[in-house]
Amino acid sequence: MTNDDQDDLGPALIKADGAGRAARDHDEQAGAVPDPELRGSPMTGAAARDEAAGPPADPGAPGGGPADPETPGTQKAQRRRKGRSFWRELPVLIVIALVIALVIKSFVVQAFFIPTSSMEDTLDIGDKVLVNKLVYHFRSIQPGDVVVFNGDGSWEPVPASGPANSDPLVRLYDATVDRLYHSILGLFGTAPGQEDFIKRVIGVPGDHVACCNASGDVTVNGVALHEQSYLFPGDAPSTQRFSITVPPGRLWVMGDHRSVSWDSRGHMQDPGDGTIPENMVIGRAFMIVWPPSRWRVLPIPSTFTQPGIASAHGAASLGTPVAPAAPYLPLEAGFVAAVPLTLLQRWARRRRALRRRR
Repeated sequence: MTNDDQDDLGPALIKADGAGRAARDHDEQAGAVPDPELRGSPMTGAAARDEAAGPPADPGAPGGGPADPETPGTQKAQRRRKGRSFWRELPVLIVIALVIALVIKSFVVQAFFIPTSSMEDTLDIGDKVLVNKLVYHFRSIQPGDVVVFNGDGSWEPVPASGPANSDPLVRLYDATVDRLYHSILGLFGTAPGQEDFIKRVIGVPGDHVACCNASGDVTVNGVALHEQSYLFPGDAPSTQRFSITVPPGRLWVMGDHRSVSWDSRGHMQDPGDGTIPENMVIGRAFMIVWPPSRWRVLPIPSTFTQPGIASAHGAASLGTPVAPAAPYLPLEAGFVAAVPLTLLQRWARRRRALRRRR
């Protein structure tokens, strides 16, 4: 190649180099991606800097931080953590449910099972009724109420109590652990040592209850009761005559199936002349909850609203033996109340964990 030829190529090379730089400037402005083989080289400084900066920011992430892609491995780990958290919290849930159920059973509502026919047709054998334990804290016992009471000391002998144990640890055990154990058993239908009865209150303190008038009706304060709405079909109001003024603090009670009910009439030789103490009343039976075909409220019959019968006296009633039913209602209510409490606890714990991460 001659010097003349080299002189001729000089301007051409300069033009080609300028065209190449112009093309690169155009690619950079258009956002073209450099060749992968050149990544990290001085010629691709912008790309190298972008790569070193990490993955693109996630607009939805807190603080605009980098996205955190979830892989199958991280999802499995999260599921395992959730499963372990549930099993750790399950015992707490059970304890909370039991505590709530014990409170409900002890102070609010308890279910009882009807084992005899003395309250038919109002209550059949096998019925389960709910007993309100709070109602008599707000109003007096009224004639016509169906009540559950403990018969110890009135219709049943007072349970014999052994000599107190001299060991303070044994006394503490009996007063705490043993009582708690029997209370928990009571949630599942057992109540050792109880003699409970269910009957309808006929007379409250001060009432004069008698049988019978010329029509064969039971009278309260001289007013005849019209009992056909709740008496067992074919039963007379009473075949046994009696006349008693109910002493203070006591009740006269009778079953609705009068021909088979062993009620106040059958205990007239006992202390109280067949009446029972008001302070032994457990509560008012207000609803049949089992079987479902017999669900209904137990109202006070209209005959007890007659002038001369309805009174402001506080009273309670007794009746047919009843056994604590499998009162799953308090237990279920305990779980229903415990679940939101546990969920609230989990939510609060997660909030605290998020604050610590920030």
